[in-house]
Formats: sequence, structure tokens, C-alpha cells
Amino acid sequence: MFESLNPVLIAGAVIGGYLLGSIPFGVIATRLGRAGDVRAIGSGNIGATNVLRTGRKDLAAITLLGDGGKGAVAVLLAWLATRTAPVETQATLTALAGASAFLGHLFPVWLGFKGGKGVATFFGTLLAAAWPVGVLAGAAWLVTAFVFRISSLAALVAAALAPAFVFLVGRPEPVALMALFMAILIYVRHAPNIRRLLKGEEPRIGGSKTAPEKDQA
Repeated sequence: MFESLNPVLIAGAVIGGYLLGSIPFGVIATRLGRAGDVRAIGSGNIGATNVLRTGRKDLAAITLLGDGGKGAVAVLLAWLATRTAPVETQATLTALAGASAFLGHLFPVWLGFKGGKGVATFFGTLLAAAWPVGVLAGAAWLVTAFVFRISSLAALVAAALAPAFVFLVGRPEPVALMALFMAILIYVRHAPNIRRLLKGEEPRIGGSKTAPEKDQA
């Protein structure tokens, strides 16, 4: 899988992707927007959901776009670097870059490796690496959220289905491995949510929050 790739390209995709993913848009947006430090608000998470708890929809939108965009940019840069390479080679490098950006969001070097849960970055990465997969995963999220009104469950369902969607649309194996890698980490990061789901205690979209805020997404 890696034999045809230049080691410099591999290092650039991994390191560059990780550093891009580590950019904490939630922290930057709330500080520049004079809304305080998002890590001291609500759940303490740096994602758009928690930024929304500041009451600033504009900052939440910026965070959502930034977190999704950084995964997409990492993938697109890797794609440009291999635009004349064979499909499998290009897929391998873009998957490495996307997975690294996702890892950077979860464990950002700038924040002591304490990052977000990765849902926005997951979707942005998928859309750039294989847009039909991103669209199908997004549809899975929307349907699940509409039926059950639980955001975390929707994210878990979309993450679980994403690797299968890769094969469904006929994209290369490296993209499926990237989707699987991200899905596993999403489940790890959503462990508190999963425990509440099993107990029937996970808050619904638009409903009251009965669970301790520190574990909320």
C-alpha cells in the first residue's frame, strides 16, 4: 500500500494533516468573538455544539465550518500532491492525511492533546475523500436524528455505516480503512454518551439535559 509513495509525501501528509487537525477553531472563535474560553463553558468540549452554548450561533457556525474544513483541506492537499499518481496511491495518501487531521482534532498538540469528539471533522474529511460517502453518512445522521432526536446516536450510526458506504460506492480500500479508523475513535470519544444511551438518559435534540454537562457532546 505504501511502496509507491515517497517517504517525504507520507511524512508531509501525516504531520501536516495532524497539525491542520490540531487547529482549535472553537477556542479561537470564542476568544476572538469575546465569548470566553469554550473549555470553561458547558461540557468543556471545543466543538460547535458546546460553542453554541455561549449563545453565539455565528461562532458555532464558524467552528463547525472550521472543524469540517480542516479535514477537507488536509485531504485536498494530499490529493493535489498525488494528482498524477495511480488511484490507489492517491487514495492511500489522502486517507493518511484525513486520518491524521482527524487525530489532530481529537488530540491537538496546542491544547495538551485534549480535543473534541470529531464529528464535524469526520464529515468534512469524508466529503473531501469520497463525497458520495460523506453524503450517505450525512443522510444517515439526518434520518437517525429525525427519528430518535438524539444527536450522539445519529453520529454513532453515521460513523458505523461509513466504512460500508465506501465499499457500496466502490471507493479504494484505503478510504474504507480511514473511515473505519475514524469510526472507532468516534465510538471511543463517545463512551459517556453510549453509557447514557444504554441507560435511556441521553438528552434529546431540543429537550432538557438530565445528564451531567461535563460528559455532554
